[in-house]
Amino acid sequence: MDHLIATLAQFDIALSEEQLARFEGYRAAVLEWNEKINLTAITDPEEFEKKHFSDSVAIAGLPEVREARRVIDVGTGGGFPGVPLAIVFPEKEFVLMDSLAKRLAVVESVCRELSIANVTVVHARAEDLGRNAAHREAYDLCVSRAVANLRTLSEYCLPLVRTGGSFLAYKTESAREEADDAGKAIAILGGRVSGIEPAPVPDGEGHLIIRVRKEKATPKKYPRKAGVPGKNPL
Repeated sequence: MDHLIATLAQFDIALSEEQLARFEGYRAAVLEWNEKINLTAITDPEEFEKKHFSDSVAIAGLPEVREARRVIDVGTGGGFPGVPLAIVFPEKEFVLMDSLAKRLAVVESVCRELSIANVTVVHARAEDLGRNAAHREAYDLCVSRAVANLRTLSEYCLPLVRTGGSFLAYKTESAREEADDAGKAIAILGGRVSGIEPAPVPDGEGHLIIRVRKEKATPKKYPRKAGVPGKNPL
């Protein structure tokens, strides 16, 4: 776990033996389950550490993460970035949401086996969850490595964030173009892009992080019905 340790050392975060064991256990379990259920295309253990663990926790130094108490991971897939962040920050509450029940069942089972107690999973579509009173504007922070375009992804995520909270999107080289294109949509949903910066992993192969600040409540008509944000982005 040298790559993960080096990533976190940049933020003066040192993992305990128990935390390292949880990372090791999670990687082993996901790769074992991956033979039955498609959880990740990355099966080399070292690449898994870099692309899933180090990249996920490379936002750990941001104030949005440090200050958040309740975090939701939209489109978590195999548990990224939510599970690695939950291992690093056991004092925070993490809700991992995905529309694929089989993947979530694996994530939930593995977290339970490894005693990662601050993780809860929710099987739902983001459009439905954003209209659920228990989740709407209920989170300090939303994170997502989902592949949706930022215009669509913002409609999934910003309704879940409280006013004064933040949304962090892990993106590729197209981040700046996506942010420019999504500026109007983000404003409609109550947010503002506050920055774009590389996720600081040691080899420089991480995502770009789009930082969005939630400045006012999302209008009640958003998110729109399931499927509409993807087909007709704001």
